[in-house]
This record gives sequence, C-alpha cells and structure tokens, in this order.
Amino acid sequence: MTQYIIKRLLISILILFLVSFLMYGLIRLLPNDYVDQKFQSQLEQGTVSEEDILAMKEQYGLDDNSLWGIIKGYFKWLGNALRGDLGMSFKYNAPVAEVISTYMWISFAISFIALILEFIIAIPLGVVSATHQYGISDYAVTVFAMMGISLPSFFLGSLLIKIFYVDLGWFPQGGLVSATNDLTGFAGAMDVAWHCVLPMVTLVILSIGGMMRYTRTNTLEVLNSDYIRTARAKGLSEHTVIYKHVFRNTMIPLVTTMAGILPSLFSGAMITEEIFALPGIGQMAYQALKAGDIPFIMGYNMFLAILTVIGTFFTDIAYMIVDPRVKLNK
Repeated sequence: MTQYIIKRLLISILILFLVSFLMYGLIRLLPNDYVDQKFQSQLEQGTVSEEDILAMKEQYGLDDNSLWGIIKGYFKWLGNALRGDLGMSFKYNAPVAEVISTYMWISFAISFIALILEFIIAIPLGVVSATHQYGISDYAVTVFAMMGISLPSFFLGSLLIKIFYVDLGWFPQGGLVSATNDLTGFAGAMDVAWHCVLPMVTLVILSIGGMMRYTRTNTLEVLNSDYIRTARAKGLSEHTVIYKHVFRNTMIPLVTTMAGILPSLFSGAMITEEIFALPGIGQMAYQALKAGDIPFIMGYNMFLAILTVIGTFFTDIAYMIVDPRVKLNK
C-alpha cells in the first residue's frame, strides 16, 4: 500500500508539471492578450501609443511570446506557485487564491445539491429501467436520458427562463439575490435558494441522462451473471436479488465516475452560471478567459488539475472498498 501511494504521488507530480506547462504555453499563444484587449479601443483612438502598450506588456510579463520567453515565463510562474503565490489577477486586481476561495463556495453549494439530486434520481431510474427491459418504464427512462444528454446547457437554461420567468413568473431570471429587496436571515437564505432553483434544475437534467444510462448498462450486465441465476434458483425474492446482490455489484463500475466528482464540485458550470448570472467560480473563470487573465486561468486550472488527481486516487481506494478482489499492492 505504501509503495503504491509513493508511486502514485510521483506520477501525479509529473502529470501536474506537464499539464501546467501545456496550459501555460496554450494561454500565452492566444491571439489577444490582456493588454491588447483592455487598451484596444484607446489605441485606435490614439489616446495610447504603441510604446505605452509595449511598456504595459513588459510590466505584465507579456512582452516576449517567443518559445524561450514562454519557457522563462512558465518557470517564473512555477517558482512563485511552489511558494504558494499564484500571482495577482489582471482582471480582478486581487490575489488569484483569494478570488478562487471567495467565489468557489457558491459553485460548490449549487453543484453539491445538484449532485445529490442526480444520484437520488438517476441510479434508481437506471435500475428500474434495467429490471423492466423493453417495457414502458425502460423506454420512458431512455427517452428522458437521451433528452438530458442531447440538450445544450445554454438552450435548456434559456428555455427554463422563458417558461418559468417570462411566461409564468415563478422564479427570478438570474443572479443570487433580489435587487429590489434587502433581505437578511432566514428570508435572505430563502431568497438565495429561490434564485438557485433554475440553475440546479438545469444541472440535474443535463447530468442524470449519462448516469441513468450507465447504471442501466451495468445493471443489465450483472443481471445476466451466473451468480444472479443461482440466487434466483435458491428461491430468493426478486427484491433481495436486485437490491442485495445486483445493486452492490452494479456500483463497482459506477465508482469510476468518482474521479470527476471532486473537481466538478469546485469547478463551477461556466455556461450555466453565465446564463443565470450567478457569481460563481465558473463565471469568474469564463470572464478571466475572455480577458486573457493568465494568472487567474493558470491558478484556476491547476486547482482543478490537483482536485482531479486527488479524485482519481480516492477512486482507486474506493475500488478496493467495494470490491475486495482489488488489491493496491503495485
């Protein structure tokens, strides 16, 4: 076990190094950097000269886009990051770590509740679909799953706003709090929750389709196993066969999805947060990406990369828990 953990740590460090270098290079190769976008209009109007632009690019470390310049810039960023300094965000004019820690909890709360609802809805529906294969419930679940998989987030979000805000007026269009009311305490909490309903519904509908299909496929595979036929031959009730023998073994392949759960909780949903004007980390990252904010983009993506590595490691541990045949000795 110890040998396995050490090996995984070393591999993880190498992966994070390669990912960070590749991301930094791609970001530096964007056609327009932060300075170009911020001062483009002033440059066209003649209020800012080319010399001023070059001086500001040098100040931000964006003056040399050659291969050697990118390499030097990367190792300068890496040295600061290893000391815990992710730099100052160009766009938000604040430390990157501070911006991430401030806005990620809004995205976490919405994503966490949506994830719980996804599991509560998708897994039982997947099991029901498999146990009633080619029945009405199976076809209904399949159609619902395909709708969730196929709908783009911007289309579904806009559709929900059209129905529940424009037509019915049941829910607010977006934001996190009502602009016309200054609510505090329980009333303020309920106001925030009311604003989060449509974004959470959007996330749940978009995510349960894949989970339902995955659960259905795994359940059908387990139902055709020899030990399930043996359990039925012993006279066990169908309820015992399904929920004691089938369900537990169905969960083994589902453990694979855990690797992506941890980063998804903190990454935010860029498009959904943008549609509903939620001040989460996803929207902040989207705005920073459009502005060419290199320190924030690097800090945000490395934060997600580290969470992904941690999630993958815990997935391997979970495999050993749910399946005693798996041994982490290499």
